[in-house]
Amino acid sequence: MERVVGTVTRGLRTPIINKGDDIEEIVVNTVLKASEVEGFTINDKDIVAITESVVARAQGNYAPIESIAKDVSNKFGNDTVGVIFPILSRNRFAINLRGIAKGAKKIVLMLSYPSDEVGNHLVDLDTLDEKGINPWTDVLTEKEYRDLFGYKKHTFTGIDYIDYYKSLVQEYGIDCEIIFSNDPKTILNYTKSVLACDIHSRFRTKRILLKNGVQKVYSLDNILSESIDGSGYNEDYGLLGSNKATEDGVKLFPRNSQGVVEKIQKILVEKTGKNVEVMIYGDGAFKDPVGKIWELADPVVSPGFTKGLEGTPNEVKLKYLADNNFAGLKGAELENAISEHIRNKNADLTGAMEAQGTTPRQITDLLGSLCDLTSGSGDKGTPVVYIQGYFDNYTK
Repeated sequence: MERVVGTVTRGLRTPIINKGDDIEEIVVNTVLKASEVEGFTINDKDIVAITESVVARAQGNYAPIESIAKDVSNKFGNDTVGVIFPILSRNRFAINLRGIAKGAKKIVLMLSYPSDEVGNHLVDLDTLDEKGINPWTDVLTEKEYRDLFGYKKHTFTGIDYIDYYKSLVQEYGIDCEIIFSNDPKTILNYTKSVLACDIHSRFRTKRILLKNGVQKVYSLDNILSESIDGSGYNEDYGLLGSNKATEDGVKLFPRNSQGVVEKIQKILVEKTGKNVEVMIYGDGAFKDPVGKIWELADPVVSPGFTKGLEGTPNEVKLKYLADNNFAGLKGAELENAISEHIRNKNADLTGAMEAQGTTPRQITDLLGSLCDLTSGSGDKGTPVVYIQGYFDNYTK
């Protein structure tokens, strides 16, 4: 019978996962049980994806704000710390800020504007134009900002992040001065000790600061890159990728993700005889057109994936072939011509006109978006996603 379904994505339910659980065993058993109950066959090149959260939970990769504070204190001592370019998030940064404040003597908090790097807006661009403010050159104090723009709450959270972040610092009796600038060098007018809290632009930020006289500079991946008094840690990403666990602690990005996915793949081969690809995913790296938020507060979409998920898709655009290469054909003749073209396409279509409009993203980034939207971030209870037919094309 002719196949009429392409890619199929299933969110799989697991038990609630806690510290010390065998995440590899749970994932494998979940896939095998779902296959049995739902009646689908496990095939080569199927994909199992696990949300980073449950991997870190199983590892017990948590840290209290006391550990963050101690690491910050060890690095900065009695210096005034310039905390620059944090994203505006209760889940992603607020608890980190509490730990930073607890370990500092004074903080100068420098916020980017009109939005943070992932698109959370403090003020809209039209208002900047109306007020004659250039965010690339103009530096604003907190008073100047308030005089110009007043008090605005975040579209989704209803939080005034300026007041909120200031209150978190002052909770520990720490003086907090807030400024607004998009130039990393601005902070050097206030202190020569800087903690860069941006995610994807952190290397550029540190490079600029080092070139312009900073004395101490760290980024969030340098905080909790090793255990502090038995805390969790991440040797690659530190606090990057962390989430709020409680009011006094965070869950960190999982460790040894590559080892986890390779072990799951090996067990599935042993139990099914099939070579299933495996990845761990976090944020999906897509943009919300309404809130303008770019969904990538994690340092990477996938911290661990098996070899078959490397690279980018190598696809042709069907409508381009139909409208151009085979414009004079219809029906079965057109289908046969397109199928033959796909079977004989070049191994690398970079720059080819027939590939225009296809998505030139890493396979793991594309899958991360698919998985993130499938599992959601709330109460679906499906932290494992099973994908079939992803690598198929029109000829299969």
